[in-house]
Amino acid sequence: MSIKEKIQLKDLLEATGASNSTIKTLVDKKVLRESDEEIYRNPYENRTFEKSNPFTLTDEQAAALSPIVASVEKDEHDVFLLYGVTGSGKTEVYLQAIDAVLKKGAEAIMLVPEISLTPQTVKRFKERFGEQVAVMHSGLSVGEKYDEWRKIHRKEVKVVVGARSAVFAPFENLGLIIMDEEHESSYKQEENPRYHARDVAIERAKNHKCPVILGSATPALESFARAQKGVYQLLPLTRRMNNHPMPSVEIVDMREELRGGNRSMFSELLFEKLKVRIERGEQTVLMLNKRGHSSFVMCRSCGVVLNCPNCDISLTYHRMNHSLKCHYCAHEEKMPSICPECSSDHIRFFGTGTQKVEEEITKLLPEARVIRMDVDTTSKKGSHERLLQAFGEGKADILLGTQMIAKGLDFPNITLVGVLSADTMLHLPDFRSSEKTFQLLTQVSGRAGRHELEGEVVIQTYTPEHYSVELSSYQDYDSFYEREMFIRRQNHYPPYFYMAMVTVSHEDLMKTVATTEKITQFLGARLSKGAIILGPVASPISRINNRYRYQCLIKYKREPELQSLMRSILEHYQQETAQQKLQINIDLNPQIMM
Repeated sequence: MSIKEKIQLKDLLEATGASNSTIKTLVDKKVLRESDEEIYRNPYENRTFEKSNPFTLTDEQAAALSPIVASVEKDEHDVFLLYGVTGSGKTEVYLQAIDAVLKKGAEAIMLVPEISLTPQTVKRFKERFGEQVAVMHSGLSVGEKYDEWRKIHRKEVKVVVGARSAVFAPFENLGLIIMDEEHESSYKQEENPRYHARDVAIERAKNHKCPVILGSATPALESFARAQKGVYQLLPLTRRMNNHPMPSVEIVDMREELRGGNRSMFSELLFEKLKVRIERGEQTVLMLNKRGHSSFVMCRSCGVVLNCPNCDISLTYHRMNHSLKCHYCAHEEKMPSICPECSSDHIRFFGTGTQKVEEEITKLLPEARVIRMDVDTTSKKGSHERLLQAFGEGKADILLGTQMIAKGLDFPNITLVGVLSADTMLHLPDFRSSEKTFQLLTQVSGRAGRHELEGEVVIQTYTPEHYSVELSSYQDYDSFYEREMFIRRQNHYPPYFYMAMVTVSHEDLMKTVATTEKITQFLGARLSKGAIILGPVASPISRINNRYRYQCLIKYKREPELQSLMRSILEHYQQETAQQKLQINIDLNPQIMM
């Protein structure tokens, strides 16, 4: 008997309405034949990917690709910093470098910083390399992750695209690791085991004798300093594809808008440009540096701000379910109608969130179609992809979102980018706040005018004179690098010094302070005179989940004993940490200072 057609049992039961016992009888009578087959879950089964061919490289791209391919062919370990302006064609260099690796019979890992970048990256890679690509990121179900991991382990694929944990993909014949947007802080895992994907990538590449490509339009200062010293090999791409001009950037001083009587969240300039885009049928990206509806809730009568009962931080209002949420411990409560302190009904929202911006656009421009991308709208599986696909198909005029829309998007019809709040990160208690602001503004500006149509950018700010805002308007990374490095040198910050941070938390404040003091004294007595120890001091967010937090910061150049000292601290407090009463976190090269 020849097998006419295979059908899955569940599909057969659905199609015929038969029961399991009926099918079993037909199998026993040899009318049907039953076999067990393993079928991988495919997160992209509803998508079709058309085969793409390599593009002809520009002279700059070819010059950048040449040393990478030479390193791949010679089995040499090198670290390349691909420093290319937004829209300069870094992705094509990655694709052709991977092509050289596959021709040699080796494997490649492509890291992207966050899930929102994955849909477009996956599309480019699947179109070029087809079934040879596996995808690893947090948006997949557990079953899909398991199947993708097994494909890698069984050597059924040659390329992995994914977020930071994809750096551990079980390849045995690794020929190349690429880290796109290498400056992103999401490459650092903040929970145990703490690691930075860049460090892991470089260590793996050393073991496999293969190159690493770190790519960015705004590299981390540490990476650029290493390239300047010759530790990394610098590969610059200074021009956009087809020599398209960079978008023109205008900075709007929102203090002047207020003085002129404009109380809207849109400056007059941005509002006019938005109207023009809608009339022309062109698209706009609006970025707000926050999530939720409003930053905080305050009573106008007595001035009380509604804080989380477990953490020293204000609650954020979310319009969707009319609730207040803490973004640290997940505490949630209903929005009160009267002030819990003075019983006044003058309780109001302050600040601006994405939901509030969406309402304002609907009020001012009722004809505008808006797609909102933030934590609330992208929590469901596949939602990033659906929203971006809808925007790409022209189903919306405005893409409104948080930082997740600042990088990687490449749509031909985007001619305007508006940044509604350039200052949000500028005033955080973090020595990298200027660097992060510059990177974010430069990245989001790069979404405009990437194809035939020219792009414009409007940056709204209350501190237009700050160098990170000013220099981002020219996309002038080199000047920013010089200015920021001068400040880092003066204040003994990376890349001139390494850093380590010890954070102690406990339910009892006095116990927290006493333990942090003991640790600080212990380190002070054993580290060299060149080390600088700051603290103990309360963390910027001094209480999370009813646990008080204190920290001490060590800045150092060479401390060979530091790791063994840190280990002995953990061993000394082992019993108390095992009982979960005391928590000691040690973070080498911390990315988040909060």
